[in-house]
Amino acid sequence: MDLSVEKGRSLALLGRSGQGKSVTIKVALGLMVPDAGSVLLDGVDVTHQSERERRASFAGIGMLFQGGALFDSLTVWENVAFRLINADGVGRAEAKERSIEALALVRLSDVADRFPSELSGGMQKRAGLARAIVGQPSLLFFDEPTTGLDPITAGAINELIRDKVTSLGCTAVSITHDMHSARTIADEVAMLDAGKIVWRGAAADLDHADHPLVRAFVTGNPEGVE
Repeated sequence: MDLSVEKGRSLALLGRSGQGKSVTIKVALGLMVPDAGSVLLDGVDVTHQSERERRASFAGIGMLFQGGALFDSLTVWENVAFRLINADGVGRAEAKERSIEALALVRLSDVADRFPSELSGGMQKRAGLARAIVGQPSLLFFDEPTTGLDPITAGAINELIRDKVTSLGCTAVSITHDMHSARTIADEVAMLDAGKIVWRGAAADLDHADHPLVRAFVTGNPEGVE
């Protein structure tokens, strides 16, 4: 497959389970090394960089994980500041101040000293978003950001993602099965099937796409899809 995202654009990657979405994002993040091909960030091939080179290349990337992926033993602000303290060498006082600022952006400044177990699922997702944006990233990845959330909370997460991506001027790549989410947070949509991009177009064109798999996703009707 060949997939590129222009700077400042938001792309949603759709596809049925087991078709390669998670592998794609893991390869893009450097968590898996591809058998062939390359990954370019700002035109630089990062596929076989050393650990030190990779750390430098990926410093401007933020990630919102599907399950929140918060550390139970750390407070909310410590979770948000984890990378600042442990990778970027920021002092705890400054890291806490920056994490509370990020929490305020996702409307969670009042829970900074709580633990993840004290938060609802939606609040944990918002805390994960704060952690993703605290370092002012230029590239953001979202893995099923609305999975497991009720429609109202999912809508709030979608709006937050769209607003933060816009305000930060980020490039964004999202994996989702949620068609409403794709329409809300993405400029473009790509459909992945068996490791290949079978359709790509504007999010506004989803409802009018003539590809059978895209139509099945939009309508929820599997007729015509093998």
